Amino acid sequence: MRNGRAFTHPAMAQSESTLAPAKINLTLRIFGRRGDGFHELESLVAFAPFGDRLTLWPDGPLDLEVSGATAAGAGPLADNLVLRAARALAARIEGLRLGRFALVKRLPSGAGLGGGSSDAAAALRLIAKVNRLALEDPRIHDAARATGADIPVCLDPRPRIMRGIGEILSAPLVLPRLGILIVHPALALPTGPVFKALGLAPGEQLLARSAARSVSPPASEPDALLAWLAAERNDLEQAAISIAPQVAAALEAIADLPGCRLARMSGSGSACFGLFDSSSAAAAAGRRLTAAHPSWWVRAGLLGS
Repeated sequence: MRNGRAFTHPAMAQSESTLAPAKINLTLRIFGRRGDGFHELESLVAFAPFGDRLTLWPDGPLDLEVSGATAAGAGPLADNLVLRAARALAARIEGLRLGRFALVKRLPSGAGLGGGSSDAAAALRLIAKVNRLALEDPRIHDAARATGADIPVCLDPRPRIMRGIGEILSAPLVLPRLGILIVHPALALPTGPVFKALGLAPGEQLLARSAARSVSPPASEPDALLAWLAAERNDLEQAAISIAPQVAAALEAIADLPGCRLARMSGSGSACFGLFDSSSAAAAAGRRLTAAHPSWWVRAGLLGS
């Protein structure tokens, strides 16, 4: 037990459980840095069919147990976003039912997959369920924004365009089905140094917004979506590569796999992804990549509706 106490589940309590899926930034445009230091962005966000698993046993004292293959990278228990999100919501709703959480970590940390943010959003979903709160409750969204910039988009994990510093969200989008392969090249890459490597001063603009540019991806055909994605980019990719050349090696390895249609870094890295025509093609590519790089974290699945 990571907090030094035995973790016991209430014998008669009914638990609630949910997936905290990996968040994937299929695109990421950085427009500039605000005066307060935050970066203005625009990103097409989607979610993988795999991730961490969070369970809540309600009505006990607020507590958290962390286990799983990647638990060692989860950081200090007191700083875990699950507890911070729960406390933020409790501060906004008097008498809120909380309880004991068990988090099974499967996503690597420092990967640009939003693992901690997705965990926190999962905690808010579970608390909302046991308290019979609508997920649209503004107090839930306020607690999400107060806890972390990526948490609002993870509350209802469906594809969306995310803007601002993460607080402006489009309606859910429908994406065509594609196979996806996600690769973490055994390197944790914290977000802060990557944004620092981008080199923007407060108030500096990197990219002018174009009112004519379409920011809504085509929803009908995989080829149309892939063509749209190819015209986009991740503006943090070169900044990440400048401090972690392993990212470039991962991108090259993914792009060289049979059937890969697009290779790109997710978020601030270091995880990268490849898109394929089917989940079976992605899985076959994953087996080949794992054989060549057994220390890398590799997962394949289906992206889209």
